[in-house]
Amino acid sequence: MFENKNIKLRKLSTSDYATYHDWRNDIEVMKTTSPQLDIYTLEETEQFISMIASQSASKGYMIEHKETGKTVGIVSLINIDYKNRSAECIIDIGARDMWGKGIGTEAMSLILEFAFNELNLHRVYLKVFSFNERAIKLYEKMGFIHEGKFRQALYRTGKWHDIVIMSILKNEYNQ
Repeated sequence: MFENKNIKLRKLSTSDYATYHDWRNDIEVMKTTSPQLDIYTLEETEQFISMIASQSASKGYMIEHKETGKTVGIVSLINIDYKNRSAECIIDIGARDMWGKGIGTEAMSLILEFAFNELNLHRVYLKVFSFNERAIKLYEKMGFIHEGKFRQALYRTGKWHDIVIMSILKNEYNQ
């Protein structure tokens, strides 16, 4: 369930802060996923990872590339609402040399399989910046539907951008 031919997911731990810190301070990595572009201290990142790892309403996993053994990203279900069987999904591929190699698709497939078949969720949603066309195409290919947007909610590179809201229901997920 937590691995396929190319990647495996392992539970996020507090010791992952150093790896995540490198990605979190790489503006090129964060510009398409983080609403707040900033430079963080190692202590701030350690506190952030500790908070995520300890929350009961989230499931965070580091993405490891099996061939190289390298940790290449993070995928998580956050804001898990067990009563209404819904969660938000977030993903970052932090290792730039792994961009465009299908890692995001594989990680999303694994986390959706977990969400729908193990946690028995009904709905998984995400937010994506309107200029992140590559991610939007990936989500559409996986069966996510556009639900709406937060209009001009993000100011980036001197312009206003929408934040697109997409979701997939369990019966729409093609395993």
